[in-house]
Amino acid sequence: MTARRLPRPREFAPLVKFERPFGGRARRLERAQTIWDLRAMARKRTPKVAFDYTDGAADAEISLNRAREAFSDIEFRPAILRDVAATDTTATVLGKSVQLPFGIAPTGFTRMMHTAGESAGARAAERAGIPFTLSTMGTTAIEDVAAVTGPDARNWFQLYMMTDRDRSLALVERAATAGFDTLVVTVDVPVSGARLRDIRNGMTVPPSITFGGAIDALRKPAWWWDFLTTEPLAFASLDRWSGTVAELLDAMFDPTVGFDDLAVIRQHWPGRMLVKGVQTVEDARRLATLGTDGIVLSNHGGRQLDRAPVPLQLLPSVVREVGADIEIHLDTGIMHGADIVAALAIGARFTLIGRAYLYGLMAGGEPGVDRAIDILRAQIVRTMKLLGVRSIDELEPRHVQLLGRYRPID
Repeated sequence: MTARRLPRPREFAPLVKFERPFGGRARRLERAQTIWDLRAMARKRTPKVAFDYTDGAADAEISLNRAREAFSDIEFRPAILRDVAATDTTATVLGKSVQLPFGIAPTGFTRMMHTAGESAGARAAERAGIPFTLSTMGTTAIEDVAAVTGPDARNWFQLYMMTDRDRSLALVERAATAGFDTLVVTVDVPVSGARLRDIRNGMTVPPSITFGGAIDALRKPAWWWDFLTTEPLAFASLDRWSGTVAELLDAMFDPTVGFDDLAVIRQHWPGRMLVKGVQTVEDARRLATLGTDGIVLSNHGGRQLDRAPVPLQLLPSVVREVGADIEIHLDTGIMHGADIVAALAIGARFTLIGRAYLYGLMAGGEPGVDRAIDILRAQIVRTMKLLGVRSIDELEPRHVQLLGRYRPID
């Protein structure tokens, strides 16, 4: 029987570790180990109206929840006894190399989440060697994004076709002149989705403060001080607007846009072109015949049609049908590096993150975006090693099984 004794001080001391009581933003971000951690930090630091605009989706938010559940229902099939001392996360996307198999998706009104806005996302993406996509609804001008990044940055521009076609094409020409290399044409917004959180919060452009918002603001003074002491918020590529975001979308964006319009856009765009918002095999097949360089399987982050197809669920059928003809990218629901690995294994060439990057932005500005990218990078590398693969090209459908109700759509 082991005799009891009091621990000696020199034995006890190594077991005790005191953290510094103050460490500022850098220490807070260092503690975040997942995108969900960044989301929790963002929620504490950001007013409800801005957080809900980012975090929310349409109607009952079923599309978003299903997309995340589909990733959680993935079962990996690892190979053992493989040399994975070194892993290569680079990929070739639209003819150019990227350091990681994901990029930053277009997000509107980004300076509302944090005043660093799109500039922070663009700079962080350049450092990471990945693309950044500027939205038509962006709050930083095309030329300003180009100015804060270097000549090797992969800046993409996302286009909504508006009722004023000349105005839309003028944006295309500005992006080309500014050196953007890829145009992302979003085609799933004939009208705005029913974003009920925004309606209930009284979300308007520019932001207005309701009584409830004023009470909430008292708990987020740092955000409001930053917001009120920097450049006023506006859609940098659009005229000034007063009203709700849904009203803006319904007033400006053209519900008559058809496949023929893609040819017109192509005539004005010299670079690569993606079509974002594809949700059926039939549409993917048709786009493959029209000369587009790639498609993005996306239900707009669940922000448009609720109960829309889950992109991950749709992916195997689209890969089988057109994977040899065009690049297939995917977004919606990605919250972990393993989600990205799963999509690549099933056949996606590339993925885009929206909310995951915005949670980092809200949690800590530009360093928060860096932290989000670092978290996903580490998760991708760890998942690849545990699967027994050394490069993106080694990922195959045999590494993944879709379980439960989220089986492939035939």
